[in-house]
Amino acid sequence: MAARSTFIPIASSAWPGNRVMYEFMAWLQASALGHAMRESGVWTYGVVNLTHILGVASLFGAVLVLDLRLLGVWRNIALATIAEPTVPVAATGFLIALTSGVCLLATKATEYVGNPFLYIKFPAIGLGLLNVLALNFLSGWKARKTRELSSHERLQLSVAGGISLVCWLTAITAGRMIGYW
Repeated sequence: MAARSTFIPIASSAWPGNRVMYEFMAWLQASALGHAMRESGVWTYGVVNLTHILGVASLFGAVLVLDLRLLGVWRNIALATIAEPTVPVAATGFLIALTSGVCLLATKATEYVGNPFLYIKFPAIGLGLLNVLALNFLSGWKARKTRELSSHERLQLSVAGGISLVCWLTAITAGRMIGYW
């Protein structure tokens, strides 16, 4: 088995943002949440980790179905029909994953500062959320319940669906890899 990389505090690096990140992570780790996660027993971390996995699964399961529809799969099913249940499931899954993810991170936050997958995961999540925001401004998304969409609107929704899949798959993959670095 390969040796785990040696932790080198990235705060000493030349980029000023590294120090800010390290200080934030140190604050999170030293917070009441960090202490609670470390001192509440082995079951606490396990239950929070399971909650995180269920949140991510709910988020991505709903996103996958919606994005595939945006990409043109299941065109015989109205977009509004698929969006109605998937959007709230994705939003709820995201909130569960976010809340539990912060708890997991607080457990040993400073150990993750030098982990490159953390710097992939967080921007991927941010881009995924920006994509959701942009989707809500598209005329095709706004009109999904009221009329047949034009080919241009379907193309815009398809691009948004593709971007979404890339963002969330990247975030999930990077999140999984964090533990192996």
